[in-house]
Amino acid sequence: MFIFPAIDLYEGKAVRLLRGDYAQMTVYSDDPPSLAADFVRAGASHIHLVDLEGAKSGTTPNFDTVCAVKAQSGLFCEIGGGVRSMEVVERYLAAGLDRVILGTAALTDEAFLREAVGKYGEQIAVGVDIRDGFVAIRGWTERSETDAFAFCQKMQDLGVKTLICTDISKDGAMQGTNRQLYQELTSRFALQIVASGGVSSMEDVAALEELHLYGAIIGKAYYTGAVDLRKAVEVAE
Repeated sequence: MFIFPAIDLYEGKAVRLLRGDYAQMTVYSDDPPSLAADFVRAGASHIHLVDLEGAKSGTTPNFDTVCAVKAQSGLFCEIGGGVRSMEVVERYLAAGLDRVILGTAALTDEAFLREAVGKYGEQIAVGVDIRDGFVAIRGWTERSETDAFAFCQKMQDLGVKTLICTDISKDGAMQGTNRQLYQELTSRFALQIVASGGVSSMEDVAALEELHLYGAIIGKAYYTGAVDLRKAVEVAE
């Protein structure tokens, strides 16, 4: 299992939200590329990046910071948040990002999703953000009427290889991850499942590794010191 330390970007800073609430934002670093260097020293191989401004606006206001993180770390970097056109996909991939994550657009624009997956294959992932069993969109500000598991099945049928699945109720709450959800996902779908939201202890990391997940994203738990990144990477491997 790969460990993805997360950098959520807002106005060029590394921040964390509580349960996706932009009004409950904590700034952890004014220098995201230096954070990426810390990840390298801890033995990480992957980084999960989110442009929180882009998630709401559909633009790429943190593009330069994203590129700086990739350049400084040299690690596998995936980026999500506001990716709603082929132009944005191609801009990120041309800049050297390794994988681009479609969120809102995967639900609202199937033609775009098909085009992106058809052209770039495994370089396209889909973020499935779940609130009360349904897919949430537009930076978690709206809950759709689409059942989360039905959506995952559709993504598999369309040729998506990697799903980044977040239980919004757990995100940033430091109350543990939804192990039952990830167990069900891995049993039902032949997809690379990345757990996101609530991975807040070494016990969570070990439990997810035992489920043979493809990856786990560690956000707030890293920044607060609740999870030692080096130890998490060792457990995951």
